Amino acid sequence: MDPFEAGAGSILRQPKAVWATAGASVVAFMGIGLVDPILPSIATGLHATASQVSLLFTSYFLITAIAMLVTGFVSSRIGGKKTLLLGLAFVVVFAGLAGTSDTVGQLVGYRAGWGLGNALFVSTALAVIVGAAAGGSSAAILLYESALGLGMACGPLLGALLGDASWRYPFFGTAFLMAVGFLCITAFLKEQPKPARKTSLLDPVKALGHGGLASAAISAFFYNYTFFTVLAFTPFVLNMTPYKSGAVFFAWGVLLAVFSVLVAPRMQKRFGSLKVLGGSLVLLAVDVLVLGYGSHTAAIVCTILSGAFIGVNNTVYTELALGVSDAPRPVASAGYNFVRWFAAAAAPYFAPKIEEWTDIHIPFVVAAVTAVIGAAVVAVRRRALTHEAAELEPRHRTEDGVSAFAN
Repeated sequence: MDPFEAGAGSILRQPKAVWATAGASVVAFMGIGLVDPILPSIATGLHATASQVSLLFTSYFLITAIAMLVTGFVSSRIGGKKTLLLGLAFVVVFAGLAGTSDTVGQLVGYRAGWGLGNALFVSTALAVIVGAAAGGSSAAILLYESALGLGMACGPLLGALLGDASWRYPFFGTAFLMAVGFLCITAFLKEQPKPARKTSLLDPVKALGHGGLASAAISAFFYNYTFFTVLAFTPFVLNMTPYKSGAVFFAWGVLLAVFSVLVAPRMQKRFGSLKVLGGSLVLLAVDVLVLGYGSHTAAIVCTILSGAFIGVNNTVYTELALGVSDAPRPVASAGYNFVRWFAAAAAPYFAPKIEEWTDIHIPFVVAAVTAVIGAAVVAVRRRALTHEAAELEPRHRTEDGVSAFAN
């Protein structure tokens, strides 16, 4: 039975604690794409270049990558609820401070603190939702992935609506919404049981000694460079008003959500994980090439369409990472994400630099090449990944499935 169908009937019948955590998760994921439509406005307001403003993503994801070694260590010692609240507190403080920035350097620094808070929250939210949900893990995971998709879609929209008045308002708005989430979780969520075994700082790194997990992480590293070239660099290429840019990335986020939650599992069941992943990566490479060399209308269409390929890739990569090794899945996920988030930090920095060194088309050529390299790693390391491809069952999703942003 399809776990999504199994959970569909009970997804709306959840305790208040689950809804509080899911609601805060929506806002947490909104923070990733929130700045997309206002990047040009921030550059104008702070007299910064595109490469300087793109560091908002670099600092955010660099800290997120490093935090992957810390989140399990912290949550296994202080518990899920306290970890969620600690993460939310960081986001409230640093998102609010970001709105007060007078220089791009200050804003980049505050985004780094925001990234730490988001990592602590997001890495713990799924486990908390699964532990508190009614109707089984499938309903909880569907709810969580729906929250991810909604957040990724609504982040650019909120950024556009508030950013049209001032680029500062989206940051203040996020701080306010996360403060509401903090109060709701404090009121409705009971403390979760601590894991029987405490996680060490080096456990995620040791897990990467498994060939299959390392292969998935390396392939995902190259894919994420492509992903975040689209997310962080495309707004400068489109050069649209915050409203129009927000609408484009809202449509992008809707496709990402639909293909991640509904389409990817069905494609995997029919064609197999590795074939779906390889094909989707190649199609993404073609898409970003057209984005870089096509007309303005073609760039808009290809930006939106990339959400479909990204949604498929996110789901398949995460299931590969969770199913390919015998490491505890939270540990495997942390090791995998530790590697791939470095590409999310690198792409926003290098894409504008490459444009400065060459022209506006070449960053997309590089992004297409990295997507193809990701597909090549999957093909070459197919044997190491075969364990997951052969044995992946719906239970992987129903027991431990997480979105690509989950840990």
